Order: sequence, then C-alpha cells, then structure tokens
Amino acid sequence: MDIKAVTGDQLVDKLNSLGLKSSRPISEGSYDYIEEKADTMDTPINPTISISTTEQWEKQLMKDPKNRLALTALAQHGNNVLTQRSARIKDTQNFNVKISLEGAPITNQKSSGRCWLFAATNVFRVAIMKKYNLKEFELSQSYLFYWDKLEKANWFLEQILDTVEEPLDGRLVQTLMTSPVGDGGQWDMAANLVEKYGLVPQQHYPDSYNAQNSSGMSSLITTKLREDALELRRLASQSSDARGSLGSVKDKMMREVHLILTVMLGPPPSPNVEFTWEYYDKDDKFGSLTTTPLGFAGELSSKASVQSNSGVDVHEVFSLVNDPRNDYGSLLSVSRLGNVVGMRGVRYVNVDMTTMKNACIAMLKADIPIFFGSDVGKFSSSQSGIMDTDLIDYELGFNIRLGLDKAQRLKTGESSMTHAMVLTAVHLDKEGEPVRWRVQNSWGEGAGTKGWFVMSDRWMDQFVYQAVVDPKYDSHPALCSQMSGNAADPGHRFVSKDIRDVLTKEPKM
Repeated sequence: MDIKAVTGDQLVDKLNSLGLKSSRPISEGSYDYIEEKADTMDTPINPTISISTTEQWEKQLMKDPKNRLALTALAQHGNNVLTQRSARIKDTQNFNVKISLEGAPITNQKSSGRCWLFAATNVFRVAIMKKYNLKEFELSQSYLFYWDKLEKANWFLEQILDTVEEPLDGRLVQTLMTSPVGDGGQWDMAANLVEKYGLVPQQHYPDSYNAQNSSGMSSLITTKLREDALELRRLASQSSDARGSLGSVKDKMMREVHLILTVMLGPPPSPNVEFTWEYYDKDDKFGSLTTTPLGFAGELSSKASVQSNSGVDVHEVFSLVNDPRNDYGSLLSVSRLGNVVGMRGVRYVNVDMTTMKNACIAMLKADIPIFFGSDVGKFSSSQSGIMDTDLIDYELGFNIRLGLDKAQRLKTGESSMTHAMVLTAVHLDKEGEPVRWRVQNSWGEGAGTKGWFVMSDRWMDQFVYQAVVDPKYDSHPALCSQMSGNAADPGHRFVSKDIRDVLTKEPKM
C-alpha cells in the first residue's frame, strides 16, 4: 500500500483490520481509566538497559504487520493519523443554547502567550458592542500587555526584596527567578490591569511586532531583572533597612524596564488622558466618544452596559476552579503569584465539575460569554478545532492505554492550565445535560472552523480547570429560573449563595 496515496482515515481502517480493536471502556461522564497489573510480581528489577534486550523487543515488534504499518503511517503523518473519524462527525458547530452576540472579529495572539488578555478582552468587548450596536470591535490587548509587563517587573523586584533572607539557590528564590515577566496570566491579574489602567480600542494602541512576537522582548527584560535581583540582594545584605534605603536603586531598575517596553511596544495612551474613539455601528451610523482609558473601562459598569449584559457587571465576576486535589468548597490561591502590588490576588473557588458546568450553562442562557482556562494541548487538534478525549486513539497506534485521572495528572505535572479561551454556546441533550461546547479561540481564522473550536463535554470534565462567572445573588424567583433554567431552584442566578460565601474565607495556598 502506498502510504502517501491514502488518507489518515484509510490508514486507521487498515490498522483496525490488522487486529487491534479499541477496548477502552466507555462510561458516562468519566475518563477512560484502566488499571493494569504487571505480568509478574516475582522478578528482580534490572537497573540498566540491555542492548540484547532492546534488540529482542524490536524483533518481536516488527514481526507484527500492524506495527510495521503504524511505523510507516506515524513516520509520515505523526499522531494526526490516529484521529478518529467518529469524533469529527459528532463534534459539529451546532448548538441549541447560544449567546446572541459572540463578538467579532476572531482575534489572533500570534507568537505570544497573551491568550488570557485576548480571552478577557473578548469577553469585555461583548458588552461594549451591545451598547454601541457594533458589528465588529476589538479592544487593545497590547495596551494591557504593556502595563502587565511593567507591573510584573515591579512585582518581581518587590518579591526579591521580600525574600532577601532566603538562600539564592533555595526553591523559593529559584522559582521567582524562573519567569519574572512571562506572557501568561490569570483573570484576577487582567482585572487588576483594567481597574488601574483602563481599556482602549485597538485602533488607539495596535499591536507592534514585539507584541505579536514577544519572546525577544521578554527574554531581554528577564535577563535584566535577574541581574537586578542579584544587585538588590547584594545591596540589601549591606543595609539594615533595605526598603528604606534602596528606593532610588529600584527606581532606576524600573526606569530601564520602562525604556525597553516603550521602545519595543510604543508609548501607550495615558490612563487619565482623553482620546476620541470614532466608529460606525452595524447600521453604518457614525458615532464618537471622547473619554479616558479609565473612563472607557468604566463603560463596562455603566447602567446601560450592565442592562445589556443581563445584569452582569464584568468587573465583579470571579473564578471557579476544578482542582480535585483539594476540597471542594474551599478558596484557593497561589503564593506570590500576581502582577499589581497592592491590588487583588489570584483567587479561585474550588468546585466540582457539575457545579462549574451548571454555572456556565446558566451564564450562556443569560446571554453572557465565559472566560475559561484549560489544558488545550491534550486530545485536541488546532487544524480541525476539535477538543475531545476520543479524538486520538493512542491504543490504535501504540497498543498502550493512558488512564491518569484529573487529580493524578495535576499531581504528576502531566496537565495544567495552559490556555484561556471563551465559551459562547452549549448543546444540551433532551435531559438538559451538556454534550458539546462552542469555543472562541485567539489563534486567528486559520485554526479550527474559521477560528471557532468545539469541545466535547467529556473533554471539559478532564481538561477544563477554570470558568469565570458572576457571583451576584438574586432572590427574585422569576429572574433566577430564567437564568438557571431551573424553576425549582430560585435561590441563585449562576452560583449558589454557599459558593459565593466561599469568597469570604481565608484562601489555601
């Protein structure tokens, strides 16, 4: 068979015909977890690898025609040859619950790690688009990116001053040194930036080359900050009051970071200086607004914006997280993770997946988009835009079965929250249970279906960790049942009062 002349589906069919049938157990709402025992428990462990043993393994492996076909197929096509046709058929872009305005155009973070800023601004823009009747609109991600880098540099230097008594080669200081100004971030960090610096339309601070290709800039600032950290520690060791005497030294370090950012990204609008935004609405009617970046961000909390957003003030939403390593109903945080000194820390209310998904469904029924975080690289395809635990059949190609559960993947470093996107729709079955979710990504129109992805509900169970929802409690029965779709539970809109009250607890680090 000419391997180049057949499709991936034909190769999968051929592999199946050679005798390897998928035996992964399918259970409703659970990941395929298979616990296998070793063949024997009475043989000693060999601490080294024997060449003769590997030769024997290879000889046995190549006797099987299935393995020879898999070798050729995978060498030519990679893991893509193992994608399952059944997943592509069932994971369609059809949904029976969908917000009325999803936001356009599809955005593109290019070669940067700004997904969280893109996801956040893609949520923010919906309320603005509703208020001003816009067909397309994009907020400046670079504006927040600039201030985030500057704030992270200050955060890092403050952490260095706070840990001068810790050993340089200790785990804490080494962790701080790992990525002082990485591109990534969390919802609470985006909220801090918006509260302090505001927002601007993209046309008032468009992407520069270094925003779209951020590694060079980040590397330079990281090197500079590591040098600064050593200098701060040296000087602090000679002073009885480091914070009282090293102010001018730290200021000089921050000015140098500011110089690098301004030269590479361009001077940003000042948060308190007015600009005039001019636009055409979807009826081709001209409009303009003169305001400041802080004033523009305040539009999200204006009465008109809150009303157009079903009563939700996007400044007040908070993060639910699903971390099965910790007790549900607890408030979680991460020590020394943040960006703006003196503002809110990173907080998550830990809940089970049913609670998280019910909140997401209620938000979508209320016509509100949802920022969420996931491990996007697992069982997914950027080409097809499918995220599904059934998408790639590793057993078919390698005769191995992967069965870590969610907690085990977190404990071993196999999985983590790597990417932020936006939920805009869900498809529910006859019982009202979610089947698949519609996802707005920030990888441009060349990924997925013109930029849109579809996520199976089982994938959500396993690889979604965070969803940002509204905490407000509403005791009005008619409104509650409208939002939640559950007339029997009129006590909340998106989350229960018990969940909201977790926000008042002391966080577990």
